[in-house]
Amino acid sequence: MPSLTATYTSPTSTEPKVFSSELPALSSPPSTQDRVAYLAALGSSLKGLQGDINAFLTQKMEEDKAKGASTGDDATLEETYGEEVVDED
Repeated sequence: MPSLTATYTSPTSTEPKVFSSELPALSSPPSTQDRVAYLAALGSSLKGLQGDINAFLTQKMEEDKAKGASTGDDATLEETYGEEVVDED
């Protein structure tokens, strides 16, 4: 079964964090209805994966704050980790 995967690596961590979401299989040859359903599932999986990654990075930022690894400036932390905004369609 196909999947959507993203891997986060950090210079402070020895093991990468892997995020994954299963995608539906396409029939061969796929009908237009199958393609539309697949693209809808892909879009949903992308948003879910993005939400999981953002939650993980927020947790990492909070851990770094607790350790005193940053100046406590949220703008600096967001610059370090990045922040993606999930489109609300």
